[in-house]
Amino acid sequence: MNILAINPGSTSTKTALYSKEGQIFRKSISHDVEELAHFSSIIDQLEYRKDAVLNALKGAEAFSLDQLDAVVGRGGLLKPLHGGVYAVNEVMKEDLRTARYGSHASNLGALIADLIAQMIGARAFIVDPIVVDELCPLARYSGIPEISRKSIFHALNHKATARKAAEQLGKKYNECNLIVAHMGGGTTIGIHVRGQVVDVNNGLDGDGPFSIERAGSLPAGDWMRYVLSHSHDPVALQRMLTGRGGVAAYLGSKDAEQIDTVIQAYLNGQDTSVDLDGRKSLEVMQALSYQISKEICSLSPVVSGQVDAVVLTGGLAHNRRVVEEIRERVAFLAPVMIFPGENELESMAMSVIEALEGREEIREYQV
Repeated sequence: MNILAINPGSTSTKTALYSKEGQIFRKSISHDVEELAHFSSIIDQLEYRKDAVLNALKGAEAFSLDQLDAVVGRGGLLKPLHGGVYAVNEVMKEDLRTARYGSHASNLGALIADLIAQMIGARAFIVDPIVVDELCPLARYSGIPEISRKSIFHALNHKATARKAAEQLGKKYNECNLIVAHMGGGTTIGIHVRGQVVDVNNGLDGDGPFSIERAGSLPAGDWMRYVLSHSHDPVALQRMLTGRGGVAAYLGSKDAEQIDTVIQAYLNGQDTSVDLDGRKSLEVMQALSYQISKEICSLSPVVSGQVDAVVLTGGLAHNRRVVEEIRERVAFLAPVMIFPGENELESMAMSVIEALEGREEIREYQV
């Protein structure tokens, strides 16, 4: 059984081939920012991105498209859904093409998968889209009746990593209480209660702790007064929250490895050629770890402290300094487990294999 997995990002498209035995081929396609600027909207990039995936697959030795059993794309901004495997259908494609629930590069995942699947008469799927919504009723309260808290997070990597953590604990995913922190450009921290993410911060709008490029939850009154006193347009304000907030706003850099190098040089009393303040960089990254730790601990009352493990994942889980500072603050809750990076392509492919073999339900997207 061969599965093609596709994960579109803002300036890249990651793609990989999997069989039941594991990864066969992988390629991360970088897209030129100036070339992308020629498209008036994300959906206009569809054919361009599809062709890029097909060209990348030419590098897979002894492989042809007709060997595929299915194609799976990253799920985009759809209506709130329960987690799982969904067949791509016309209703889903229409919601993505029209950006009914918002515009995001991940909207292209299902559409690219569908185009390639149609070429060979295969089926197309998505798995655990970013709008997975399993919130308990209490988690939806915001304090203002007109505003309800929403579930938009790194559901795919959350779920995949949580299953791996449960396996290492010798349990099934639906038997565990896990607090999972995906730490990257955006950070989402959720509590998984016996297979359901019943509370999590909205990573798309920058809710929760600040991250590499997102502002996080802000003092509401100060933010309101800032908006009223500045003539920013809505797009500029959104960029302050997501894209140009957090570490990027404080230090002018989104490169976590570069920042860590500057911090280490500062601690060693050395100079670097990088135009970053070592002392300031250290304090900002300590504040980031501090806020992530607070968010993790704030979720433990959901299960009255009965937490099986705290799970750290995402790109920043490679950063030993961040991981150790968080571990020091939260280890009293439960064992801390580290799964660096993202396992999204593998998770999508393996979930589809399980679904095609009848071990997981194939869900239908409906209005």
